[in-house]
Amino acid sequence: MNAKILILLILFPFSAVAQGFGGLGATADNFAMPTANPRFDFPADHGAHPDYRIEWWYLTANLRGPDGTDYGLQWTLFRTALAPGEAAGWQSPQIWFAHAAVTTKDQHFATERFARGGIGQAGVQASPFRAWIDEWALEGPDFNTMTLNATGPDFGYDMALKAEGPLVFQGDNGFSVKSAQGQASYYYSQPFFQIDGTLDLPTGKVAVTGTAWLDREWSSQPLSDQQSGWDWFSLSFADGSKLMGFQLRQTDDTRYTSSTWIDADGTTTPYGDGSFTATPLVETQVAGRDIPTGWRVTLPERGVDVAVNALNPNAWMDLSIPYWEGPVTVSGSHTGQGYLEMTGYE
Repeated sequence: MNAKILILLILFPFSAVAQGFGGLGATADNFAMPTANPRFDFPADHGAHPDYRIEWWYLTANLRGPDGTDYGLQWTLFRTALAPGEAAGWQSPQIWFAHAAVTTKDQHFATERFARGGIGQAGVQASPFRAWIDEWALEGPDFNTMTLNATGPDFGYDMALKAEGPLVFQGDNGFSVKSAQGQASYYYSQPFFQIDGTLDLPTGKVAVTGTAWLDREWSSQPLSDQQSGWDWFSLSFADGSKLMGFQLRQTDDTRYTSSTWIDADGTTTPYGDGSFTATPLVETQVAGRDIPTGWRVTLPERGVDVAVNALNPNAWMDLSIPYWEGPVTVSGSHTGQGYLEMTGYE
């Protein structure tokens, strides 16, 4: 049997989840569950939490070349567990996989890796920080200063990151509620990275600089069985302020929303369901699906009323777990740039 097919069979419950998303609302017997009023422990919490079913280290970056050309970059390491806990060697119930992508105005490159836990092929070390799968790695002496590299069949990158602001805790001090039924995750971000390095594209190497946003999230049942997917926005404005907002699409066509306003100094204000809105304005036919690639995003309490548009509407992650992910521009009451992720579009 083809090794990739075998891995996909092992991953089938999670693969089905990511495409249909109903499975992320399934019960998580025996796994740990997030609870309100979390107490984070750093640097330990930068590492893995194998008693929880799902976890990720998710980095996106808005980049610019010396001629003013805009680019986007993504690097994500995912962990999903067949059972809670860790074990040595092939007895490990932990599955790892990773996505890497680069987006230009006209092209979108994406690739993936898979690994089994317990054999050293992939993992996360909290201090000194190292998240890796095969030769791909996000690593450094701590969570503030890191290097990043990945390669694919037709692209690669080698980057350096330096945090210039504090960690940000999403939701209620890092307890991020995802539904009216109370499903939740632990969720914090480092949205203040400066990043520079080199993209290796079919047209040659390009030196780039920009800003990056790293999300950390773990849970065991992050959605309810009445939710089918999400639209997630990370927006960085010209005045230094930032906005994270997401809406979870319900099977009855309503939306559950959450957002965090982030001042330039890192001070945060969370907003619960209903404050943040995201309304599709433009749809693009992508991979046989109607994908909203132009949005109106509002957060009235902060005077936000912006148009969010994809740099490349065809930024489809055509991987084993397909979804849309790409850089966006922001105009209107605030100007800037950011990233958009959309899942569950059949």
